[in-house]
Amino acid sequence: MQAVIDQAERLAGWVERKTGIRDVRIVRRMTGGNANVTSLVDSSDGKLVLRHPPAEAVSDLATAGISREYRFVSAIAGRAPVATPVCFCDDPAILGVPFLLSRFVGGEAITDTLPETYADEVATIDAVGHALIDALASVHTITPVPEGLGQIEKAQEFVTRQIARWREVRLQHAVRELPLIDSLGAWLAEHVPTPQSVRIVHCDYHLDNVLMDPAQPQVNAILDWEMATLADPMVDVGLVTAMWNRDETRPRGFGFVQQVSNCPGAVTGAQLAERWSARTGLSDEHLAYFQAFAMWRLAAIVEGAFVLYRQGQVDGAYERGLEHDVPALLDEAARFARQAGKP
Repeated sequence: MQAVIDQAERLAGWVERKTGIRDVRIVRRMTGGNANVTSLVDSSDGKLVLRHPPAEAVSDLATAGISREYRFVSAIAGRAPVATPVCFCDDPAILGVPFLLSRFVGGEAITDTLPETYADEVATIDAVGHALIDALASVHTITPVPEGLGQIEKAQEFVTRQIARWREVRLQHAVRELPLIDSLGAWLAEHVPTPQSVRIVHCDYHLDNVLMDPAQPQVNAILDWEMATLADPMVDVGLVTAMWNRDETRPRGFGFVQQVSNCPGAVTGAQLAERWSARTGLSDEHLAYFQAFAMWRLAAIVEGAFVLYRQGQVDGAYERGLEHDVPALLDEAARFARQAGKP
């Protein structure tokens, strides 16, 4: 107990010295966000949000993620809907982990049901989809790319490097036969479109990672920027549209993601891409390719958790569910690839 008290005092003291905000006190842990711990904080300056890696998972990668989130959100704030950053600390003497503080933003994260305040009708699903894609467009229209976020030349090779990386990882750490990992990866590698532009990319953009206004379909804040990078903005468009209004008669990987959008007659992913294109002035010509890439990359990444499950290192509902989810994601990726011209 004394250790917890000491930590709380160190946090409050550091924040006051750094920002002038007094009486900082962690109220409770909040739900949402897989990679980092998110907590509600009270202070003399109102509600804040504390974000940091789990104490048991401290690594260079975890540290880089929270630092990246602060850099990107600081660059985006005022131009697109994100929580206003307050401060960042990389001194392990305070909490034992790097952390950031931002202003609290209210709202609801939508998964399989609409908020009670929304009309339960197709028009509402359309409005949610439009708000979701418009918020993304506001990120992708931030030009020129702010300094300090990465190298433009390297960003132009993001898709190529990701394909090579995850093909190699899955080859080295395989616990089952997943032929589409390599065969589809090879096709994706051979057909990477020339980037039309380099922009800020969220890299995990979907409805679960935004806070919608409870009064109306409007994005109050885009969350979870620890994977943010610079790349062709179609990387984001591919993922959010591939998982929008999916056919529930077919097997789906991570079927809960944007499940509320699976509504006959509602706006389609392709239509959302068209809206994004109109708002950004960028082309969505290679949409099917980036949808295939998004689903393939997601499958290749999360297969790592299934490997740990098979090795007996983890055993949860999420990891067990990957036995179905990964092959289903790969099948969906293959369908998009055929739309993109794969024989």
